[in-house]
Amino acid sequence: MSEEGCNKEDKTPGIFSWRELITQDPEDSAKFYTDLLGWKTDTMEMPGGMNYTMFMAGERPIAGMMKSPSDKGEVPTTWISYITVEDLDATVAKDEELGAYLCMPITEIPGKGRFAGVADPQGAPIAFWEFEK
Repeated sequence: MSEEGCNKEDKTPGIFSWRELITQDPEDSAKFYTDLLGWKTDTMEMPGGMNYTMFMAGERPIAGMMKSPSDKGEVPTTWISYITVEDLDATVAKDEELGAYLCMPITEIPGKGRFAGVADPQGAPIAFWEFEK
């Protein structure tokens, strides 16, 4: 596969398209994964003063990491997977109809897309991602 093919986003609906680590201690988490897997990190400041770290395999971004939001209480360290959907509004509505609980309302990332986080009826967290059209 060409380098261009490796870096191109796969926008296929229904696939796991992103992973994100929510952690109480981003520094220790970054050290663990970089030491274990040889990943590199690229940290950027986001609006509101939050830092967001991209884990990189070579030049390819493969996952993100952020500190657990303090306004959400004690959030355990966990990996969240994102599934690509064509229509986020319809997906969230159907999720709720099927017994899921909306944990993170639909949120826009300008220039990228939108996401929402849910807990399925058994309590497992998952997020849905709609690429910008």
